[in-house]
Amino acid sequence: MLGTYRADLHIHTCLSPCAELDMTPARVVSTAIEKGLDIIAVTDHNTAENIPSVLKVNNGITVIPGMELTTAEEAHILALFPDMESVMRLQEIAYNDIPLTGDKRIFYEQVVVNEKDEVIRFNDRVLMDATGLGVKDAIGIIHDLGGITIACHIDREAFSILTQLGFIHDSLNFDALEISFRTEKNRALTMFGIYDRYPWITSSDAHHVSDIGRAATEFIMNEPSFEEIALALSGKEGRKVRF
Repeated sequence: MLGTYRADLHIHTCLSPCAELDMTPARVVSTAIEKGLDIIAVTDHNTAENIPSVLKVNNGITVIPGMELTTAEEAHILALFPDMESVMRLQEIAYNDIPLTGDKRIFYEQVVVNEKDEVIRFNDRVLMDATGLGVKDAIGIIHDLGGITIACHIDREAFSILTQLGFIHDSLNFDALEISFRTEKNRALTMFGIYDRYPWITSSDAHHVSDIGRAATEFIMNEPSFEEIALALSGKEGRKVRF
């Protein structure tokens, strides 16, 4: 039976160099539940090392493994996956291109934590760097790994497909486009209506605890799962996305 589920599919943890240190797995989950979310995706920059801890403290909320991948063009793509094996494979590919800092805390505090929010270690890669994957190749790899691809915050003036490439070519087989919390729906429709061939979502891009759930997407589907999200984005069997 179809129901409505609220999803915030773009949330960082303290592993992302631009996120606050209080974005720990337990805090992320507890805040998401307080905000009435049914589904969250953990999408740190070019890494997935904190997702296992979030999964351990999910407390009944659906957690989608993901990543905010930076392409060679410095465009951000959300990659969402059905399991940890797939996202860790993408991490392996990304890590091949991302240099070590030489000092594990020289740039940012990139913290890997356990389910008790205890520090395990500091990630010593430059996670904000671009990978060597072009946009089209990145989309292909994510799809080959069984994932969903979403062009991040296309309304932003930095790190979006539109700012980096100028337009979204028909050959870029995104599953959806993301409008940030900054842009109201009607304005987005006016600005980006030429891309209405794609389904649209909105999400928080949370880097602070208070940001979680400030924007969310409603999915009409049978259950809160990756597989149902994929069906909703495709508009299959009555599933829908309500932007």
